[in-house]
Amino acid sequence: MNQMAIENGSSVTEFILMGLTDQPELQLPLFFLFLVNYIITVVGNLSLMNLIYLSPNLHTPMYFFLFNLSFIDFCYSCVFTPKLLTGFMSERNIISYTGCMTQLFFFCFFVNSECYVLTAMACDRYVAICQPLQYMILMSPSTCSLLMFGSYLMGFAGAVLHTGCMIRLSFCDSNIIHHYMCDIFPLLQLSRSSTYVNELASSVVVSTVIFLSSLIILISYGLILFNVIHMSSGKAWSKAMSTCGSHIITVGLFYGSGLLTHIKTSSAGSEAQEKFFSVVNTLVVPTLNPLIYSLRNKDVKLALRRTLKRIPD
Repeated sequence: MNQMAIENGSSVTEFILMGLTDQPELQLPLFFLFLVNYIITVVGNLSLMNLIYLSPNLHTPMYFFLFNLSFIDFCYSCVFTPKLLTGFMSERNIISYTGCMTQLFFFCFFVNSECYVLTAMACDRYVAICQPLQYMILMSPSTCSLLMFGSYLMGFAGAVLHTGCMIRLSFCDSNIIHHYMCDIFPLLQLSRSSTYVNELASSVVVSTVIFLSSLIILISYGLILFNVIHMSSGKAWSKAMSTCGSHIITVGLFYGSGLLTHIKTSSAGSEAQEKFFSVVNTLVVPTLNPLIYSLRNKDVKLALRRTLKRIPD
Protein backbone atom coordinates (compact mmCIF):
# COMPACT_ATOMS: atom_id res chain seq x y z
CA MET A 1 0.00 0.00 0.00
CA ASN A 2 1.18 3.52 -0.74
CA GLN A 3 2.82 4.94 2.39
CA MET A 4 1.18 8.25 1.77
CA ALA A 5 -2.32 6.83 1.91
CA ILE A 6 -4.42 6.93 5.03
CA GLU A 7 -5.94 3.80 6.45
CA ASN A 8 -9.68 3.44 5.88
CA GLY A 9 -11.75 4.98 8.64
CA SER A 10 -8.99 7.08 10.17
CA SER A 11 -8.95 10.87 10.19
CA VAL A 12 -6.35 12.87 8.34
CA THR A 13 -3.97 14.77 10.62
CA GLU A 14 -1.66 15.99 7.87
CA PHE A 15 -1.57 16.50 4.12
CA ILE A 16 1.17 15.99 1.57
CA LEU A 17 1.57 18.80 -0.96
CA MET A 18 2.80 17.51 -4.31
CA GLY A 19 4.19 20.93 -5.22
CA LEU A 20 4.77 22.40 -8.66
CA THR A 21 6.70 19.54 -10.22
CA ASP A 22 7.82 15.98 -9.49
CA GLN A 23 11.00 16.33 -11.55
CA PRO A 24 14.03 16.32 -9.18
CA GLU A 25 16.28 18.24 -11.59
CA LEU A 26 13.92 21.23 -11.45
CA GLN A 27 13.67 21.48 -7.66
CA LEU A 28 16.84 23.50 -7.04
CA PRO A 29 16.42 25.98 -9.97
CA LEU A 30 12.79 26.57 -8.96
CA PHE A 31 13.83 27.08 -5.33
CA PHE A 32 16.22 29.90 -6.27
CA LEU A 33 13.76 31.39 -8.76
CA PHE A 34 10.97 31.65 -6.19
CA LEU A 35 13.37 32.72 -3.44
CA VAL A 36 14.41 35.71 -5.57
CA ASN A 37 10.74 36.36 -6.36
CA TYR A 38 9.87 36.30 -2.65
CA ILE A 39 12.71 38.69 -1.73
CA ILE A 40 11.61 41.14 -4.44
CA THR A 41 7.98 40.89 -3.27
CA VAL A 42 8.84 41.53 0.38
CA VAL A 43 11.33 44.32 -0.29
CA GLY A 44 9.14 45.95 -2.96
CA ASN A 45 5.93 46.04 -0.96
CA LEU A 46 7.56 46.99 2.35
CA SER A 47 9.52 49.75 0.60
CA LEU A 48 6.39 51.16 -1.03
CA MET A 49 4.50 51.04 2.28
CA ASN A 50 7.39 52.76 4.07
CA LEU A 51 7.69 55.40 1.33
CA ILE A 52 3.96 56.22 1.52
CA TYR A 53 4.12 56.43 5.32
CA LEU A 54 7.18 58.73 5.36
CA SER A 55 6.21 61.06 2.48
CA PRO A 56 3.67 63.79 3.37
CA ASN A 57 2.91 64.42 -0.33
CA LEU A 58 1.65 60.81 -0.57
CA HIS A 59 -0.82 61.18 2.32
CA THR A 60 -3.82 61.19 -0.02
CA PRO A 61 -6.72 58.76 -0.50
CA MET A 62 -5.12 57.20 -3.60
CA TYR A 63 -1.95 56.29 -1.72
CA PHE A 64 -3.87 55.24 1.36
CA PHE A 65 -5.51 52.56 -0.79
CA LEU A 66 -2.16 51.72 -2.40
CA PHE A 67 -0.64 51.29 1.07
CA ASN A 68 -3.35 48.75 1.90
CA LEU A 69 -2.88 46.98 -1.45
CA SER A 70 0.84 46.60 -0.74
CA PHE A 71 0.09 45.37 2.78
CA ILE A 72 -2.28 42.70 1.41
CA ASP A 73 0.22 41.65 -1.30
CA PHE A 74 2.98 41.35 1.30
CA CYS A 75 0.83 39.17 3.59
CA TYR A 76 -0.60 37.26 0.63
CA SER A 77 2.85 36.17 -0.54
CA CYS A 78 3.82 35.13 2.99
CA VAL A 79 0.88 32.69 3.13
CA PHE A 80 2.34 30.41 0.43
CA THR A 81 5.93 31.15 -0.49
CA PRO A 82 7.78 29.99 2.67
CA LYS A 83 5.99 26.63 2.54
CA LEU A 84 6.60 26.37 -1.21
CA LEU A 85 10.32 27.01 -0.72
CA THR A 86 10.68 24.39 2.02
CA GLY A 87 8.84 21.93 -0.23
CA PHE A 88 11.57 22.21 -2.88
CA MET A 89 14.19 21.18 -0.30
CA SER A 90 12.39 18.23 1.32
CA GLU A 91 11.47 14.78 0.07
CA ARG A 92 7.90 15.00 1.34
CA ASN A 93 6.26 18.39 1.70
CA ILE A 94 4.00 17.79 4.70
CA ILE A 95 1.55 20.30 6.14
CA SER A 96 -0.57 19.63 9.22
CA TYR A 97 -4.37 19.65 9.02
CA THR A 98 -4.45 22.79 11.19
CA GLY A 99 -1.76 24.41 9.06
CA CYS A 100 -3.67 23.57 5.89
CA MET A 101 -6.92 25.07 7.17
CA THR A 102 -5.01 28.16 8.38
CA GLN A 103 -3.42 28.58 4.97
CA LEU A 104 -6.82 28.22 3.31
CA PHE A 105 -8.33 30.84 5.64
CA PHE A 106 -5.68 33.47 4.97
CA PHE A 107 -5.70 32.71 1.24
CA CYS A 108 -9.45 33.41 1.10
CA PHE A 109 -9.14 36.43 3.40
CA PHE A 110 -6.43 38.21 1.43
CA VAL A 111 -7.67 37.36 -2.08
CA ASN A 112 -11.21 38.56 -1.25
CA SER A 113 -9.89 41.67 0.50
CA GLU A 114 -7.70 42.53 -2.50
CA CYS A 115 -10.73 42.35 -4.80
CA TYR A 116 -12.56 44.92 -2.68
CA VAL A 117 -9.49 47.15 -2.28
CA LEU A 118 -9.06 47.25 -6.06
CA THR A 119 -12.75 48.15 -6.27
CA ALA A 120 -12.30 50.99 -3.78
CA MET A 121 -9.34 52.24 -5.82
CA ALA A 122 -11.53 52.34 -8.95
CA CYS A 123 -14.11 54.43 -7.07
CA ASP A 124 -11.33 56.74 -5.90
CA ARG A 125 -10.15 57.27 -9.50
CA TYR A 126 -13.73 57.99 -10.60
CA VAL A 127 -14.18 60.69 -7.94
CA ALA A 128 -10.74 62.19 -8.64
CA ILE A 129 -11.40 62.54 -12.38
CA CYS A 130 -15.15 63.10 -12.58
CA GLN A 131 -15.71 65.03 -9.33
CA PRO A 132 -12.35 66.80 -8.74
CA LEU A 133 -13.79 69.79 -6.84
CA GLN A 134 -15.51 67.50 -4.33
CA TYR A 135 -12.71 64.95 -4.15
CA MET A 136 -11.40 65.75 -0.67
CA ILE A 137 -14.98 65.92 0.69
CA LEU A 138 -16.23 62.68 -0.88
CA MET A 139 -12.98 60.80 -0.19
CA SER A 140 -12.50 62.05 3.36
CA PRO A 141 -10.30 60.10 5.80
CA SER A 142 -13.40 58.64 7.46
CA THR A 143 -14.81 57.49 4.10
CA CYS A 144 -11.49 55.90 3.10
CA SER A 145 -11.20 54.15 6.46
CA LEU A 146 -14.76 52.89 6.15
CA LEU A 147 -14.06 51.51 2.67
CA MET A 148 -10.98 49.68 3.92
CA PHE A 149 -12.81 48.35 6.97
CA GLY A 150 -15.56 47.06 4.68
CA SER A 151 -12.98 45.44 2.38
CA TYR A 152 -11.31 43.56 5.22
CA LEU A 153 -14.66 42.68 6.80
CA MET A 154 -15.98 41.19 3.55
CA GLY A 155 -12.70 39.32 3.10
CA PHE A 156 -12.94 37.97 6.64
CA ALA A 157 -16.57 36.89 6.18
CA GLY A 158 -15.72 35.02 2.98
CA ALA A 159 -12.72 33.33 4.61
CA VAL A 160 -14.77 32.21 7.63
CA LEU A 161 -17.46 30.77 5.35
CA HIS A 162 -15.02 28.87 3.14
CA THR A 163 -12.92 27.54 6.02
CA GLY A 164 -15.95 26.68 8.15
CA CYS A 165 -17.46 24.65 5.33
CA MET A 166 -14.13 22.89 4.74
CA ILE A 167 -13.67 21.95 8.42
CA ARG A 168 -17.00 20.11 8.45
CA LEU A 169 -15.75 17.69 5.76
CA SER A 170 -14.03 14.40 6.56
CA PHE A 171 -10.82 13.30 4.83
CA CYS A 172 -10.29 9.58 5.25
CA ASP A 173 -8.95 7.84 2.16
CA SER A 174 -6.19 10.10 0.87
CA ASN A 175 -4.14 13.03 2.07
CA ILE A 176 -2.25 13.86 -1.13
CA ILE A 177 -2.98 17.37 -2.45
CA HIS A 178 -1.98 17.74 -6.10
CA HIS A 179 -1.04 21.38 -5.67
CA TYR A 180 1.56 23.53 -3.91
CA MET A 181 -0.99 25.01 -1.49
CA CYS A 182 -4.23 24.24 0.31
CA ASP A 183 -6.70 25.64 -2.20
CA ILE A 184 -10.45 24.98 -2.09
CA PHE A 185 -10.94 22.70 -5.08
CA PRO A 186 -7.89 20.42 -4.56
CA LEU A 187 -9.14 19.84 -0.99
CA LEU A 188 -12.71 19.13 -2.12
CA GLN A 189 -11.39 16.42 -4.44
CA LEU A 190 -10.00 14.55 -1.41
CA SER A 191 -13.11 14.59 0.76
CA ARG A 192 -15.33 11.54 1.18
CA SER A 193 -18.18 13.70 2.49
CA SER A 194 -20.78 15.45 0.38
CA THR A 195 -19.25 18.67 -0.95
CA TYR A 196 -22.53 20.19 -2.13
CA VAL A 197 -22.61 22.82 0.63
CA ASN A 198 -18.97 23.74 -0.02
CA GLU A 199 -19.51 24.08 -3.75
CA LEU A 200 -22.64 26.16 -3.16
CA ALA A 201 -20.82 28.42 -0.67
CA SER A 202 -17.87 28.81 -3.06
CA SER A 203 -20.18 29.68 -5.93
CA VAL A 204 -22.10 32.25 -3.86
CA VAL A 205 -19.00 33.93 -2.39
CA VAL A 206 -16.93 33.93 -5.58
CA SER A 207 -19.89 35.08 -7.70
CA THR A 208 -20.70 37.86 -5.23
CA VAL A 209 -17.10 39.08 -5.06
CA ILE A 210 -16.51 38.95 -8.81
CA PHE A 211 -19.91 40.36 -9.76
CA LEU A 212 -19.87 43.25 -7.26
CA SER A 213 -16.26 44.26 -7.77
CA SER A 214 -16.31 43.83 -11.56
CA LEU A 215 -19.57 45.74 -11.89
CA ILE A 216 -18.35 48.67 -9.78
CA ILE A 217 -14.97 48.76 -11.56
CA LEU A 218 -16.60 48.65 -15.01
CA ILE A 219 -19.13 51.35 -14.09
CA SER A 220 -16.35 53.54 -12.63
CA TYR A 221 -14.18 53.27 -15.74
CA GLY A 222 -17.19 53.64 -18.01
CA LEU A 223 -17.99 56.97 -16.35
CA ILE A 224 -14.32 57.95 -16.42
CA LEU A 225 -14.11 57.18 -20.14
CA PHE A 226 -17.30 59.18 -20.81
CA ASN A 227 -15.88 62.11 -18.85
CA VAL A 228 -12.46 61.90 -20.53
CA ILE A 229 -13.97 61.87 -24.04
CA HIS A 230 -15.64 65.20 -23.29
CA MET A 231 -12.46 66.80 -21.94
CA SER A 232 -11.31 69.65 -24.15
CA SER A 233 -7.75 69.74 -22.82
CA GLY A 234 -5.32 67.13 -24.13
CA LYS A 235 -3.18 67.60 -21.01
CA ALA A 236 -6.15 66.83 -18.75
CA TRP A 237 -6.94 63.74 -20.84
CA SER A 238 -3.34 62.53 -20.57
CA LYS A 239 -3.23 63.12 -16.81
CA ALA A 240 -6.52 61.25 -16.29
CA MET A 241 -5.29 58.24 -18.23
CA SER A 242 -1.92 58.20 -16.45
CA THR A 243 -3.62 58.07 -13.04
CA CYS A 244 -5.72 55.09 -14.14
CA GLY A 245 -3.09 53.16 -16.12
CA SER A 246 -1.41 51.43 -13.18
CA HIS A 247 -4.72 50.40 -11.64
CA ILE A 248 -6.03 49.00 -14.95
CA ILE A 249 -2.86 46.90 -15.38
CA THR A 250 -3.12 45.63 -11.79
CA VAL A 251 -6.80 44.72 -12.14
CA GLY A 252 -6.13 42.97 -15.46
CA LEU A 253 -3.30 40.88 -14.03
CA PHE A 254 -5.12 39.97 -10.81
CA TYR A 255 -8.52 39.12 -12.27
CA GLY A 256 -7.12 37.62 -15.47
CA SER A 257 -4.79 35.17 -13.73
CA GLY A 258 -7.44 34.39 -11.10
CA LEU A 259 -10.08 33.49 -13.68
CA LEU A 260 -7.65 31.45 -15.80
CA THR A 261 -6.62 29.51 -12.68
CA HIS A 262 -10.17 28.25 -12.12
CA ILE A 263 -11.13 27.56 -15.75
CA LYS A 264 -11.39 23.78 -15.95
CA THR A 265 -10.34 22.06 -19.18
CA SER A 266 -10.38 18.41 -20.17
CA SER A 267 -6.90 18.49 -21.70
CA ALA A 268 -4.05 16.41 -20.31
CA GLY A 269 -2.09 19.50 -19.29
CA SER A 270 -4.94 21.20 -17.43
CA GLU A 271 -3.40 20.56 -13.99
CA ALA A 272 -0.06 22.09 -15.06
CA GLN A 273 -1.95 24.98 -16.66
CA GLU A 274 -3.90 25.57 -13.44
CA LYS A 275 -0.70 25.57 -11.40
CA PHE A 276 0.96 28.02 -13.81
CA PHE A 277 -1.83 30.59 -13.59
CA SER A 278 -2.06 30.02 -9.84
CA VAL A 279 1.64 30.90 -9.54
CA VAL A 280 1.03 34.08 -11.55
CA ASN A 281 -1.91 35.02 -9.32
CA THR A 282 -0.40 34.21 -5.92
CA LEU A 283 3.32 34.83 -6.45
CA VAL A 284 3.97 36.99 -9.51
CA VAL A 285 1.18 39.62 -9.20
CA PRO A 286 2.22 40.66 -5.62
CA THR A 287 5.76 41.13 -7.00
CA LEU A 288 4.68 43.24 -9.97
CA ASN A 289 2.24 45.58 -8.19
CA PRO A 290 4.84 47.76 -6.40
CA LEU A 291 6.92 47.89 -9.60
CA ILE A 292 3.89 48.93 -11.68
CA TYR A 293 2.94 51.72 -9.26
CA SER A 294 6.49 52.98 -8.74
CA LEU A 295 7.74 52.89 -12.35
CA ARG A 296 4.59 54.47 -13.80
CA ASN A 297 3.96 57.03 -11.05
CA LYS A 298 5.66 60.43 -10.98
CA ASP A 299 4.56 61.17 -7.39
CA VAL A 300 6.14 57.95 -6.10
CA LYS A 301 9.39 58.57 -7.99
CA LEU A 302 9.51 62.16 -6.68
CA ALA A 303 8.87 60.99 -3.11
CA LEU A 304 11.59 58.37 -3.49
CA ARG A 305 14.13 60.97 -4.63
CA ARG A 306 13.23 63.25 -1.70
CA THR A 307 13.51 60.36 0.76
CA LEU A 308 16.90 59.33 -0.63
CA LYS A 309 18.17 62.92 -0.33
CA ARG A 310 17.31 62.92 3.38
CA ILE A 311 19.49 59.86 3.96
CA PRO A 312 22.93 61.01 5.19
CA ASP A 313 25.95 59.96 3.13
